Amino acid sequence: MNDAVHRPKTPESACPARWWHAIADERIQCDLCPRDCKLHDGQRGACFVRQNVGGRMLLTTYGRSSGFCIDPIEKKPLNHFFPGSAILSFGTAGCNLACKFCQNWDISKSKDMDRLLDAATPEGIAAAAVAYGAHSVAFTYNDPVIFAEYAIDTALACRERGIRTVAVTAGYIHPQPAREFFAVMDGANVDLKAFTDDFYFKLCAGHLQPVLDILQYIHHATACWLEITTLLIPGRNDSDGEINALAKWVARELGPDVPLHFSAFHPDWKMDDVPATPRSTLTRARRIALDAGLHYVYTGNVHDSEGGTTFCPGCQAALIERDWYDIRHNDLPTDGRCPHCATRIAGYFARLGKPFGPRRVPVRLLRH
Repeated sequence: MNDAVHRPKTPESACPARWWHAIADERIQCDLCPRDCKLHDGQRGACFVRQNVGGRMLLTTYGRSSGFCIDPIEKKPLNHFFPGSAILSFGTAGCNLACKFCQNWDISKSKDMDRLLDAATPEGIAAAAVAYGAHSVAFTYNDPVIFAEYAIDTALACRERGIRTVAVTAGYIHPQPAREFFAVMDGANVDLKAFTDDFYFKLCAGHLQPVLDILQYIHHATACWLEITTLLIPGRNDSDGEINALAKWVARELGPDVPLHFSAFHPDWKMDDVPATPRSTLTRARRIALDAGLHYVYTGNVHDSEGGTTFCPGCQAALIERDWYDIRHNDLPTDGRCPHCATRIAGYFARLGKPFGPRRVPVRLLRH
């Protein structure tokens, strides 16, 4: 019987993937992320979207998305990358980590390619960003590392149109593809899920050190603007000691100007028996991180005006006041210097008219 009869059907959206090599037993190994998946013909990697088809790796979700929305940049979250601007956001399906607390599990854990309803070329996405007045495009909802070829091509198409691009990622990627990926990204928010390898191993099926290495690489070796988010889960990664260790590492290895966001967990996926994070935990974490020497520490997924406000590290003036994703007041000039003491505020700032606001606007792209 012809073996091809048993081979899984290749999606029409599949394209040749990069970062793999042939190994023994007619298998190939994916070199994109530290999982190093070794695949027989027809098998998919842990991310589900990279597949061995006839001895070569294919990305099965190229050009397809789980949906497009216009979001506020603060939702990524990015507070120092053109605050108040609109960003065209999209993702695909799958993920290369297996977080038991995933807040977007219906997308990142999906193995149903029929969920990918919207199709668009990189050029089509760039054109849509221009048409909708978006200042940038975000690769988000699931991790863009696993659709790196699509994200890179889209970033290049956006660059030709003067549109910036942002990666919202867990940073679980090998150094070589990371060099190519972050070379074309203008901004990134990296999800530093905890500060112990035990947490990464037991709750994410991954490891901490590769993420720390990527954070250092992005900040020190690229022009990509970096912010970090840690989702605080009660009883799992919210102790004073762990928060202090995390904040001190950021201050020491990356510097005090890298913004750090602490966001609130809500019961979901395989951890629906864990209570939601109280606002007091975020406030406590923010104070610990500020005391550790960080200049910009934020709280997320809660209404907290103080925790959402950008303060000048020089004179402590409130420069950009926020409530969740809503900018209530912006007193920061476009040169990024505090109008009260001239301290330079880290980040990228511009006057873009009225802030986009907290709304989320689903949009459809025309097929190209």
